[in-house]
Amino acid sequence: MQNLDGVLEDLSLALANAPDRWAAARPTTPRPPPLKRRGSVGDSIRDGADLLAASSDTPRLDAELLMGYALGLSRSDMLLRAMRDDAPATFDPLVERRAAHEPVAYITGSAEFYGLELKVTPAVLIPRGDSETLIAAARDYFATRKAPQRILDLGTGSGALLLAALSQWPEAEGVGLDASMPALRVAQCNATTLGLAERTRFLRRSWRRDGWRRDLGQFDLVLCNPPYVEDDAPLDPCVRDHEPGSALFAGAEGLDDYRILLPQIAHLLTKDAIAIFEIGATQQDAVSGIARNQGLAPRFCNDLAKRPRAMIVSQSF
Repeated sequence: MQNLDGVLEDLSLALANAPDRWAAARPTTPRPPPLKRRGSVGDSIRDGADLLAASSDTPRLDAELLMGYALGLSRSDMLLRAMRDDAPATFDPLVERRAAHEPVAYITGSAEFYGLELKVTPAVLIPRGDSETLIAAARDYFATRKAPQRILDLGTGSGALLLAALSQWPEAEGVGLDASMPALRVAQCNATTLGLAERTRFLRRSWRRDGWRRDLGQFDLVLCNPPYVEDDAPLDPCVRDHEPGSALFAGAEGLDDYRILLPQIAHLLTKDAIAIFEIGATQQDAVSGIARNQGLAPRFCNDLAKRPRAMIVSQSF
């Protein structure tokens, strides 16, 4: 498998060179008041959680994760053996960044997905638990079938979906496509760190450009978490102001990328293959209609909140 230095760059994405269309609309977030830190790790976590209560739904967890990062310890190790230690001075600015709505994952540079520790930067979406529904759906499908040998991840970002899938099927090889070179660098780094680089190939391609399927061949499993947020959707500031808009927004209805991909997906599938798309919680009917118009019979899997999150399509259903 080739490394990132050898990726195909013949299909560059206009988005990669365009200014962030949301930058001008981003409000300036007032700086939070300085943290009044107490002496111990435990006291400082409590103070940090108090400061974060106004800006986070999980203030205590955020404070614990940031303290663990400042100490260079896992959260569990910190809770077990460091709560009475002196708190490091580096904790205060981390909490202040979080209070200004910067995501914890970007502050610490890492996020967990399906049991994998992944590097993340502002060049990629932060992997979320909802997306694990796609891996669970794939495992269920292949539990009674021959394991997939070739896996494709469309819009790979950090590589979360592809690398999680490869960790489940040790004989499989995978290809990850993304229009963003910075995102591909993150994905390649994660593949290397996880010992999966020899089974992965990352290519810079945009499905918004003609010829993006050239030389890809067919796959037993295609995974895709496309942009699916409406352009004017209200978002939490930690998402709106920090995560890449090109990986979030997909037109007035949030359906632009499904309309591009679903008419082409059959060309990428082997006879008994499946493609699994992440969808928004209210998009089941709309995305199902797009799929059915292409002669596909979609099936849906719910996330842990019982909302439709994964759409499975196949030529053999």
